Amino acid sequence: MTEPTPQTMRATVVSEYGDPEVLVVRDVPLPVPGPGQVRISVRAAGISPTDLHIRAGDLSAFFALPEPAILGFEAAGVVDALGDGVTGVSVGDEVAARLPRLGGYADFVLADAWTPKPESVSWEEAGSLPTAAEAAVAALRQLGVAKGDQLLVLGATGSVGLMAVQLARSMGATVIGSAPERDRAVVEDLGALFLPAGTPVGDALKALGVEVDWVLDAISAGGLEEVVDAVGAPGKIVTLTGAGAHGGVQMLADGVNRAADALDMAMPLLASGQLRMRPRETFPMAQAAAAHTALEEHRSHRKLVLVND
Repeated sequence: MTEPTPQTMRATVVSEYGDPEVLVVRDVPLPVPGPGQVRISVRAAGISPTDLHIRAGDLSAFFALPEPAILGFEAAGVVDALGDGVTGVSVGDEVAARLPRLGGYADFVLADAWTPKPESVSWEEAGSLPTAAEAAVAALRQLGVAKGDQLLVLGATGSVGLMAVQLARSMGATVIGSAPERDRAVVEDLGALFLPAGTPVGDALKALGVEVDWVLDAISAGGLEEVVDAVGAPGKIVTLTGAGAHGGVQMLADGVNRAADALDMAMPLLASGQLRMRPRETFPMAQAAAAHTALEEHRSHRKLVLVND
């Protein structure tokens, strides 16, 4: 006798806004793919800093939590169901997706768009690539970075910063990467000039002999006044969140389609070894609260990824 398809799944949900302990494992309804959607059996889901801000309630004005409130904007796994009208993918295909809505911290998730996962790319890599690729590509396009430009990336060895450094270099831009001293070799190995984080930006740029055309703030911790003074105009700066978007500094434009082709661009580069990702640390899906705590307490300098067995 064929076993009935389960109508529920396990997911880590936000029970209320607050500390990591508000993340709890619960049985929730199994999502059903609608027209143009696929359902993915999740193998890995990346954790982004935005997830932490949503959980804490910092972004409640921008992200209304659905019911159930499952965090996670990126996932990789195996397609297990197709909605009406879906073509070009089959049940059993391995894919990665930047999710149009929250939901990655779960056994299954729905996606409107997806990219095949090459065999040479691990689940952990595939599950942590989508949001970094999308944000990096979108930011470079919003700034208008072009061949011959000089770009300063703050947080150059974070997930988005590392991606932006490499993509901007591939476009022919000169990149100055700001990062902790421990990451100097990483920045320089990518062909970027190194600027130690925490040093006066204007003085450091003069010492390097560069005049910056654009700035990508991939830290998003605010306090960009010194950077504005150094580059001469706030409009030359894009920041990832609202923390630094003051006095004319641009916030990265919203919308899941701002760089819809980013994952298709980045995945082949990753598979061929032309794209380097941040080192990763994995946690079981049910230990999302522990992962959030580790990230908030700075006990890990790696990209954190939740994995299902």
